[in-house]
Amino acid sequence: MNKLGWAVVATVASAVLFFFGTGLDPVPELAWLAPLPILLLAPRVPGAAALGCAFLAYLAGSAGTWSYFWHSLAVPRPAAIAILAGSALLFALSVGLFRLLVRRRHGLVAAFAAPALWTVALYVVSLLNPTGLMGTLMTTQADQPDVLRIAAVTGGWGVEFLVLFVPAAVAAALAPGVRARSRTAGLVAVAAALGALVFWTVPAPAGPSTRIALVAPGQSRWAVDVATPDGQALVQSYVDQIRRLPDGVQAVVLPEAAFAVDEASRPRLVDAFTDIARVRGLDVVTGVLDTTPEGRFNAALAIPPSGAPVEYRKWHNGDSKNIASGTGLAHLAGIGLMVCMDVNFADPGGEYGEAGTGLVLIPASDEDADGWEHSRTALIRGVENGFSVAWSAARGTPMLSDAQGHVLADAHTGGGPFTVVVADVPIGPGKTPYARFGDWFAWLCGLVAVAGIVVGTRKTSLSPVTTNTRHL
Repeated sequence: MNKLGWAVVATVASAVLFFFGTGLDPVPELAWLAPLPILLLAPRVPGAAALGCAFLAYLAGSAGTWSYFWHSLAVPRPAAIAILAGSALLFALSVGLFRLLVRRRHGLVAAFAAPALWTVALYVVSLLNPTGLMGTLMTTQADQPDVLRIAAVTGGWGVEFLVLFVPAAVAAALAPGVRARSRTAGLVAVAAALGALVFWTVPAPAGPSTRIALVAPGQSRWAVDVATPDGQALVQSYVDQIRRLPDGVQAVVLPEAAFAVDEASRPRLVDAFTDIARVRGLDVVTGVLDTTPEGRFNAALAIPPSGAPVEYRKWHNGDSKNIASGTGLAHLAGIGLMVCMDVNFADPGGEYGEAGTGLVLIPASDEDADGWEHSRTALIRGVENGFSVAWSAARGTPMLSDAQGHVLADAHTGGGPFTVVVADVPIGPGKTPYARFGDWFAWLCGLVAVAGIVVGTRKTSLSPVTTNTRHL
């Protein structure tokens, strides 16, 4: 088969693997394989062909998310196009750096630099994007606790790097012209990384368990005004669901912006939920759009059986112009509160972890298709920072998970008037290494990527590898 034939085969193979291994419902094992055909091809074809094939493979592989991005209410279409095309371009550039280094016989450097470039670029995007970051390679591994646990040290960036590093190291070891010691070193590095995942154990959390219930409607209703008859009927329907919860539930979490309140109507909501909280002996947490003298906030309102309610105001509201952003943490009896899009960012999750918070309750609202993906983004934040997660999402996937990344219970909404999820959730340890030291691994990837670019572009006495069809 000639180079064109191999290029087509590699592009199609990677595209198919990316399609099933990434996206809104990924097969996690395939994510590790998806980059391999393109990385094997890259040193054996001209640079333009390698870049083009990588771009097409990733873009075609993301086809499962095209409809979601095109119809998304949270992501404008220009931004959606930028995300899809930008991700494909970043993969192509990472493959281009890999090819450059391999052809200059720096196989081991290539294996580290290519995933480092990918990882640090996504880190920069996470800082600049008003909606944060979700749905990358780290998310594909969110139901693999043995892989995800490294996030407690490196953040999710360690998982992001590793999923691309393994195929890059294998491809570098099989590339033409690479020094024998680089081949061996790369394979040893892969074996060490995978062995560490197998044998590294994390102590079980020492904290007690809290029985949590999530109650989410089958049909999403955004910010129903509590002062209206419709709002009062909705309050009563939630009260009825809470009354029917199993014995022993200590906290119940409702979705984001379930109600709209202001200074006049807020007491009506608080009184109704305080009454049922007192009867059942539990805390009620609900999402509200709260209009106050300081502004309008998307908030999580925690109502205990006795005492004053606690309100957490959402930090990250995307490009919403009429919603003010909060800046502080909020705890109810040591349990933290967040809201939906906050999990797309390092903070406030990192601040909760640094404070030693072991459980965070999160009202949320999604768009059906992205329910699994967004719930697992919340799960990753919990692993990074050592807290368990209660994610109550309308039009999504209500989920309870522990601080080690185990999903304790979840379900997708829409099967009935309400979806109810209940589980005993252990309190996490908080204060993980990542919570203490932040995004050190992403910065390290930046240094490795720069070093790879320097090594790849400097003049060398070694001639580049010459390829022909026999190498294919």
